[in-house]
Amino acid sequence: MIVFGPVPSRRLGRSLGINNIPPKHCSYSCLYCQVGPTKATEIKPSAFYDPEAIFNAVVAHLEKLKEKNESVDYLTFVPDGEPLLDARLGETIALLRRLNIKIAVISNGSLICQEPVRDILKMVDWVSLKIDSVDVDVWQRINRPHEKMGLKQIMSAMLTFAEEYQGTLVTETMLLEGINTDDDSVSRLAAFLQKLAPDTVYLAVPTRPTADSSALAPAADTINEVYQTLIQSISHVELLTGYEGTAFAATGNFAEDILSITAVHPMRKDAVLMLLDKCHEDWRIVQQMLEKGQLQEVDYQGHYFYLNSNHHAP
Repeated sequence: MIVFGPVPSRRLGRSLGINNIPPKHCSYSCLYCQVGPTKATEIKPSAFYDPEAIFNAVVAHLEKLKEKNESVDYLTFVPDGEPLLDARLGETIALLRRLNIKIAVISNGSLICQEPVRDILKMVDWVSLKIDSVDVDVWQRINRPHEKMGLKQIMSAMLTFAEEYQGTLVTETMLLEGINTDDDSVSRLAAFLQKLAPDTVYLAVPTRPTADSSALAPAADTINEVYQTLIQSISHVELLTGYEGTAFAATGNFAEDILSITAVHPMRKDAVLMLLDKCHEDWRIVQQMLEKGQLQEVDYQGHYFYLNSNHHAP
């Protein structure tokens, strides 16, 4: 299926997915990939689907949605591989521009050294680039890239793109227990992200079966430590751990509100107390949620933080 959704996305609202790459054409074979391992990594773009066929499929899908009064905020290229391996992606984007709907591309960022790729990305409104590590050995272990790729070149090209790009740029980092969450790795990542200056830095953990069983989500306290390190030098950091609901909706229902918020950001105890007061509740409800395993409490630098257990369990 080339077109699917729309699916609710915290990043993109109601996102209509476009699967422009057959599985599993990719430049990486990531440990954590939910589509499975890449049989042979590739870096040369190829033609897969006719741009007119993709455009027509999107138009037909939108017409069906219109009949049901369903809205779409973004047309999002999020295929079963690396979307920029599509040699005709630029043509497809040019056609989709006629629809006056914002366009997003979720990419692993590995092909950004190619100037034509950067030019294609400049055509869209929102771009996500993957940066799991800035250390070559760790990058090779996690992403298992095509042999002709170099991390330093990719990072340099990302910086070039960030300077030129006029849309919304975000990054995504997959946190893996015992691989890229140590203090030194995170500090080096933070330094690079500070230079790149994306609009938002997203931190993810594996939430579905992975290509390699060794790719495990870190414990809640580790996730919180990484978050706290990054937020010191980067203005907007969010956890992206499977939750796609109405984050930060102050409904007055404390249990729903705190689970929504802590799926995105760890909440410090003083913030939890403020939310309790706003919802006219007391600490007993927090204690009950801790006992039920809905929340996790972690101690970090003398403060207690609370995270949504359903999305941060190791």
